[in-house]
Amino acid sequence: MRIGIDVGGTNTDSAVLDGTRVAVWAKTPTTADVLDGVAAVLRNVASQVDMGAVDAVNIGTTHFVNALVEVRGLAPVVAIRLATPPQTLAPMVDWPTALRDAVLGEVHVCAGGHQFTGVPMQPLDVETLRTIARSATARGLRQFAVSSVFSPVNAEGERLAADIIRAECPESSVTLSHEIGRLGILERENAAILNAALRPLAAHVVAGFASAMAEVGLNVPLNVSQNDGTVMGLELAREFPMLTFASGPTNSMRGAAFEAGAGDCVVVDVGGTTTDIGLLQGGFPRESAVAVDVAGVRTNFRIPDVVSLAIGGGSIVRRAGDTVTVGPDSVGHRLTERALVFGGDTLTLTDVAVAAGVAVVGDPARVADLDPSVVNATLGLVQGRIAEAIDKAKLQAGDVAVVAVGGGAFLVGDRIPGVAGVTRPAHGSVANAVGAAAANVSGEIDQLYSLTAQTRDEALADARAQAVAKAVHAGAAADTVRIVDEEDIPLAYLEDSAAIRVRVRAVGDLPATETNNSKDSVDVAG
Repeated sequence: MRIGIDVGGTNTDSAVLDGTRVAVWAKTPTTADVLDGVAAVLRNVASQVDMGAVDAVNIGTTHFVNALVEVRGLAPVVAIRLATPPQTLAPMVDWPTALRDAVLGEVHVCAGGHQFTGVPMQPLDVETLRTIARSATARGLRQFAVSSVFSPVNAEGERLAADIIRAECPESSVTLSHEIGRLGILERENAAILNAALRPLAAHVVAGFASAMAEVGLNVPLNVSQNDGTVMGLELAREFPMLTFASGPTNSMRGAAFEAGAGDCVVVDVGGTTTDIGLLQGGFPRESAVAVDVAGVRTNFRIPDVVSLAIGGGSIVRRAGDTVTVGPDSVGHRLTERALVFGGDTLTLTDVAVAAGVAVVGDPARVADLDPSVVNATLGLVQGRIAEAIDKAKLQAGDVAVVAVGGGAFLVGDRIPGVAGVTRPAHGSVANAVGAAAANVSGEIDQLYSLTAQTRDEALADARAQAVAKAVHAGAAADTVRIVDEEDIPLAYLEDSAAIRVRVRAVGDLPATETNNSKDSVDVAG
């Protein structure tokens, strides 16, 4: 059995998978202290199943992206760019002021970098790097982010810089941009700096998760959800907290695919605060092909292509004359306190859904006198916006299958233009937790290859081998790893027309552990 937990802004969901069966599930309001909430969920699960039969615990969390958005718990970073000094655009030049002030430790440009062919532009300035490391260490700075021109092609400069920094400051933590982002020095550098700023917080959060497991006597692998629908072990979670961003929507998409048995479809995940719409291809979320804005910072690391709407079960509904507005504000995890059907004083989308008869929660009598015109106008507005987002998620004309999940899945209409049909899985309200529990382990490579010294087949073989090795390093059982996504794109606009960009993703299963299956799991809906 596997335990899946997904911590959202409104609810913390949990599910226990016994093979392919959801044995136990629960949905509880997210607590102010996320770690206390996870411990409470584990205690609840422990009271219902034989914990000796559990193979692994997989946790998805919004902790790290929330830290960036709220600008809290971030460490100052020494940002080092390996390029040709001076540079017109310095690191962090276009960041939001508050975030830049919180993260900025020092900024340096040091001679180094490579051409797109992998040939060094100039020798790495070793002495300057040593001076930077010693000076930063003397100021108490411990987080470093190193970004080199064309490091996805040749990462030798970044690795050597990391070795120099660690030699001067053994207690330092060094993030290398080629391990986080893709081509595009500014966006990749931004992702590396953000990741470095989050590392101390990641160490604290991961330790808290481990402590929560120890509290209930669980001694099994603990994994953290990534944003590609897979999980990573604690060591990688401490190193790469950025890879958890948007893991909630991807967990929901993977959970929807798992329960509905749908490999190719559009998933609509309606939570308490937002609605996320994304496309599944081969059972995995389609990745965004463009730069992504994170907390006002432009980045290019791996992230799913998801359309997010400020619509959820807790969205506040207002009427001004003949106009009805929905959100963008939400009562969030206080839905059971503030919604009318629960005795509160705030009109929410959940109240409207109950009045329309599409949801059965709380006390329907409390919304029996809602104006039918307001109910119809509200549902029409919401379903129209969701239908438009579904159409944007599609890659081709024609009808598409839709799987609606999340606690607010009742807000998705049954008749949507361009949709062949809407499926609502039995445990769709906790699809994110199901997706976390059912997750695989992945490894991905995105790299430029010059074909002057090797053939295309040799380049593809090298990329596949690297992707498989990354998946195994991340914790996948070696005999289960397979290639699930691969593309190579000729780069004719470069001086060397014999160059290609190769992206390969490999996925494998978590290894099973020896467990004592002394008791049968039970079917309990929380």
